[in-house]
Amino acid sequence: MNTRENLGLMLSRRADRSPQLEAFVQVETGLRLTWAELDARTNRTANVLRELGITKGDRVALLLMNGPEIFESFMAVAKLGAIAVPLNWRLVPNELSVLLQDSESKALIFGADFDENVAELERRGDEGSQVRHWLRVGADDGPAFAASYAELQTQASEHEPEIGAWGDDDVVILYTSGTTGRPKGALHSHRTAIWGAMTWASDLDVRYRDVYLIFMPAFHIGALNPFAVCIGRGATCVVMRSFDPEIAWAVCERERVTNFIAVPAMLNAMLPYVEEGKVDASSVRWILTGASPIPKSLLEAYTSHGIQIVSAYGLTEAYGHGCILASDQAAARLGSVGKPFYQMEARVVDANGKDCPPGEAGEVLLRGPCVMKGYWKRPEATAETLRDGWLHTGDGAVLDEDGFFYIRDRIKDMIISGGENIYPAEIENVLHGHPGIADVAVIGQPSPRWGESPFAIVARSDPTLTEDGVLSFCQGRIARFKQPRAVAFVDELPRNPSGKLLKHELRKRFPGPAPE
Repeated sequence: MNTRENLGLMLSRRADRSPQLEAFVQVETGLRLTWAELDARTNRTANVLRELGITKGDRVALLLMNGPEIFESFMAVAKLGAIAVPLNWRLVPNELSVLLQDSESKALIFGADFDENVAELERRGDEGSQVRHWLRVGADDGPAFAASYAELQTQASEHEPEIGAWGDDDVVILYTSGTTGRPKGALHSHRTAIWGAMTWASDLDVRYRDVYLIFMPAFHIGALNPFAVCIGRGATCVVMRSFDPEIAWAVCERERVTNFIAVPAMLNAMLPYVEEGKVDASSVRWILTGASPIPKSLLEAYTSHGIQIVSAYGLTEAYGHGCILASDQAAARLGSVGKPFYQMEARVVDANGKDCPPGEAGEVLLRGPCVMKGYWKRPEATAETLRDGWLHTGDGAVLDEDGFFYIRDRIKDMIISGGENIYPAEIENVLHGHPGIADVAVIGQPSPRWGESPFAIVARSDPTLTEDGVLSFCQGRIARFKQPRAVAFVDELPRNPSGKLLKHELRKRFPGPAPE
């Protein structure tokens, strides 16, 4: 790839080649933009940030629901050579503060939905963040400390700013909590992000003038990477603020959507509308799914209605890539995530780093041009994860005789609930702060709706502590989607001689399913 590649320039080039082609549709407002219009808005945003003093390497945090502002801001930051920091809008102020402080973000572009949380961050001053520029997206009046994004954008020039970064320069920090509960920011460059789009497009059939539906949140690779692919292919992005199964199908009918991503929990929520004959899904060529294995019954249900399901496995650290299984192979390879993406390499190795024979479980290693540069300000974690040119995923898998990968377990104990990554240690750290809790472990239990849900096992120091007491303690301290769905009390948690929790014993004792 040319070393003078910039992620934001992908948009400039598409606008030059297809200025009047429809680029972006916002479902809730009806806003429709051509590529020329979207690029002009992006340039205006870039020039706003430049006037605020944002330069190469500065971090700009984005706390926005899906809409034109988050996508154009992301590309504007890329053009300037700054570094985007998309934030999970489900997080509470304490969690947001950790990410803003860690990234040392200089500016925050936020939506009116988050006025209360952002006001709390601003009230804390330097203890809350190092943000000096607050830009608010919203039509009504916002907090006095925040400038209006729309007003600044309207007043700015739409001429393209001087491009500030290339190739191996940093472009985005994507936070994913580690098993210690401390957030880790996967740092990607313009090169790895562009290769991410190229790798995705090598295996997935996205065509010129396709209509791609995005309802995955734009702090996810599952939204950011498809957006870049649509730019490269000249496909229209139809964007929903958030997921709603009934609205998603209505949009598919109205806009003649051809493809989208939906994790199994979303597919499960969408299925009744298909089976009851309430929707016309004839335009949908394929749906990509991942995050957790798709149940056989769900796969068969969609296939019976002529809808192709493509399964994939990937990590934020590899810009969402790893392995992919074509829909025509799914029935014969049920439970498999397929083979490596075209641009990727993958192995299953034992504890000594030797390749495992078929049928023997080991750790998945990945290598390819879209693997991250490392973890932001975490050299030890980077050295542990990136070794000898390979990304050590911490995920367990086996290969079959034909080289297809089957993910067997998550070595790092991660819980995937509704497509969101949840790390038990983060919840455990919160619960350890309860004065009535002597010890605690969190595991995932299978959930028909979400795939998995957190479940807390507690050893009490206060015998009067109840399940409601534990659950209410989590409120306001950790995002709602991370909170345990239920609690069990035990006299003592099982540990090995070195003190490590024996979670496999807890999983056997509390197999679920999780309460809904």
